[in-house]
Amino acid sequence: MIVFQSEVGADVMMFDDVAQRMMELMGKEKSARGVVTVDQMPEVIAALRAAIARDKAAHGGEEDGDGNEGPPRVSLTQRAVPLIELLEISLNRGKPVMWGV
Repeated sequence: MIVFQSEVGADVMMFDDVAQRMMELMGKEKSARGVVTVDQMPEVIAALRAAIARDKAAHGGEEDGDGNEGPPRVSLTQRAVPLIELLEISLNRGKPVMWGV
């Protein structure tokens, strides 16, 4: 479990594999500890939003379950939006987002 934290927002907890995917999308090294600085946030937020758009296009705009048998798909939107919200709040208040601290 990896927890993304900021002084100004609620913690965002993700399983390791999901968090590592978010790190990859943010252009960060997959690691147990890290930081997104305030200066990096606009680019990181844009990268996550672009990944969401690509995911929606690849899956016909669906947000979750595709009607097929088996477990419903959890979309990138559902996984990334809480992290994007934490990043936006942190950007607006000038605080970094860290994990593994």
